[in-house]
Amino acid sequence: MASSLLALLDDITTVLDDVALLSKLAAKKTSGVLGDDLALNAQQVSGVAAERELPVVWAVAKGSLINKAILVPAALLISAFAPWAVTPLLMLGGAFLCFEGFEKLAHKFLHDAAEVGAEEQARRQAAADPQVDLVAFERDKIRGAVRTDFILSAEIIAITLGTVAGADFTTRLLVLSGIALLMTVGVYGLVAGIVKLDDAGLALSRRPATAGLGRAILAAAPWLMKSLSVAGTAAMFLVGGGILTHGLPGAHDLIHHLVQALGVSGGLQSLVELLADALTGVLAGALIVGALSLFQRLRAGAHSR
Repeated sequence: MASSLLALLDDITTVLDDVALLSKLAAKKTSGVLGDDLALNAQQVSGVAAERELPVVWAVAKGSLINKAILVPAALLISAFAPWAVTPLLMLGGAFLCFEGFEKLAHKFLHDAAEVGAEEQARRQAAADPQVDLVAFERDKIRGAVRTDFILSAEIIAITLGTVAGADFTTRLLVLSGIALLMTVGVYGLVAGIVKLDDAGLALSRRPATAGLGRAILAAAPWLMKSLSVAGTAAMFLVGGGILTHGLPGAHDLIHHLVQALGVSGGLQSLVELLADALTGVLAGALIVGALSLFQRLRAGAHSR
């Protein structure tokens, strides 16, 4: 009896060790999506009345949990009945990250700055217009944010599934569920803090003892949003490009050998390989955006005839 109990405890400890190790690895790989997830969701809440920001964040967080309640069982079914599909799905997720990242760059650098500013101003005016149905406006914000979350959650689950594909069912279930819950709580907890950062800074600035800190927070808040957006975009290329180079047969080995041939070694070698992954992501994103743009033009030309 005692030996059976010890054996059971040893098995449980082994499983938990595997779960902890794989969860750490999956969290590291999916952290690239986290910065973009934070920036996108914080931007989605912008324009909502200050007193409604936290209820909106909570509504989107509940939608995110529903998304993951759909995606985690789907991922487990795929890994159980079609394990061959894990790598192609992972590659699709990586390609989408590269596409999304390059589309952001294209929108920023290829569109007129005045046009982008006019779009932002129009959104702010619509939110401030007393004739606008605020309930409908808020509902649209929530639906848009939940749709965006579904795409990003699918990427997170796909990357995690690729990490645990070789593990047993229990480990896959625990890691996928743990990452899904951790990312939801982490992202929306931070989003709630970010959207209320300016309110906290304003409150502190009104007190003589903390006025300096409050003004510093108010000044830093816009820069924090910009930094998150930049970091999220860079992470898209790093993660997406890394998925593609590891998924394409021989691509990662080719990069590794080329870096070694240049005489680079040690920590610098890892940095150069990361830059190679990022460059691969940028090139892949450019190819996808270019192909889609060409397809849309051809389609528009066919319809105009």
